[in-house]
Amino acid sequence: MDRHSGLGGLTPTRDVDTDRRARRNWTTGSEFVGVPGPARDTTGRVRLDVPDEVRNKVVADGNAAWLDELPSVVESLAQDWSLTIGATLHCGHAALVVEASVADGTAAVLKVGVPGTRRDLGFQATVLQLADGDGCARLLRDDLDRDALLLERLGATMYDVVPDPAARHDLLCDVAARLWRPLGPQVDLPTGADLARQQADLLPRLWEETRRPCSRETVEDAVACAERRQRAHDDRRAVLVHGDVHDANALQAADGTFKLVDPGGLRAEPACDLGTIIRCNPDSGDELRARAERLAARTGVDTTAIWEWGTIHRVVSGLYCRRIGFQPFGDLLLAEADRLTA
Repeated sequence: MDRHSGLGGLTPTRDVDTDRRARRNWTTGSEFVGVPGPARDTTGRVRLDVPDEVRNKVVADGNAAWLDELPSVVESLAQDWSLTIGATLHCGHAALVVEASVADGTAAVLKVGVPGTRRDLGFQATVLQLADGDGCARLLRDDLDRDALLLERLGATMYDVVPDPAARHDLLCDVAARLWRPLGPQVDLPTGADLARQQADLLPRLWEETRRPCSRETVEDAVACAERRQRAHDDRRAVLVHGDVHDANALQAADGTFKLVDPGGLRAEPACDLGTIIRCNPDSGDELRARAERLAARTGVDTTAIWEWGTIHRVVSGLYCRRIGFQPFGDLLLAEADRLTA
């Protein structure tokens, strides 16, 4: 969950086609060779292909200097962890993600967060450590001082492997449920109440910043949903949740099962995860309320809670996509939100 932006995961609304293509093309992009023998520019620095969405976010946030420092950070990580660095992976706006190979031949992915994401990377590392490879990508190394995670490399997205949308929704429920587990009080993760409070505060500001691209009623409905989910939070019933469960965030493992990537990590009700599945899929051919009811029947989770989290995710994601120019995703989500609110 990219709490920093108010969104789940590295990429807002990754359940639409362009991001699926990005996940699908993990082996494309300008390759450069890491240690030993990294490709370098004329100044001797490691040459990186920074995706436009990452570059745009960093510049928009006033952190352009990070782009100059990034090659040295990647090179130092490659040296310290004995990595050979490969192709850039175009899969989000909140981190540089590149293929990597460990000296023992392990296929990995190196993720370096953009400025301001260290706290969220820490939460992600906590989730991955707790999961220990069950339901989520395995964490191989981490260095939060350098905003870096080294993860096992997985295969194709669920979207590419499973053609039927309803079957994908069922599988997403199942893989999310593998992660849901009680948490001891010593685990340092935000709560669902924290997230709902943050979103309720963020929604009106984003709406104004983006020049009111959806109806006032849509924003007010999402704020009301967030306030109700905040009040409904109960630490005694909360579990570990991923925070951004969708079919471009579930990748196939070597044994044919699926694992989730990019967990935000929350102590929350399971409906928070299921709400992401009903956020919006323009090509799924089903009605979102019916989908919420079907997911509720499959998991035993309250339908209203699923619907309200879906409303929150849909509107926040749409507004933030508009803010960073991540289109047409923002407009698609907000058009659907307006239709549902009318």
